[in-house]
Amino acid sequence: MIKSYKDLEIYQLSYELALEIHQLTFNFPRSELYELGSQLRRAVMSIPLNIAEGYGLKSYQNAFRKHLMIAIGSCNEAMVLLDMTRDLGYLDKEKHQNYTEQYDKLGRKIYKLIQTWK
Repeated sequence: MIKSYKDLEIYQLSYELALEIHQLTFNFPRSELYELGSQLRRAVMSIPLNIAEGYGLKSYQNAFRKHLMIAIGSCNEAMVLLDMTRDLGYLDKEKHQNYTEQYDKLGRKIYKLIQTWK
């Protein structure tokens, strides 16, 4: 039974991924810490934040869905930024593929929740 946003699988996944990506960005070149690194951190943190905020509005079905859609948008943003980090040589291909797959899976799980939430 779901008693809190913390019980949602999508929250748990997004939170753990955000922590990993946050730490990863501190390995970027110094010149990117406040550019690409900051943008990537904001994108990945936006996902669990929107899930939590939307869950707080769950009695307003459209409000929760709106926040979940924003979370999907942030997943997409994170994947583009991960592509950039790979192409700039800050992230190896294996890690890039792993993170991209995880964000793609997360986006699909969020979309499924949007479709089934009552």
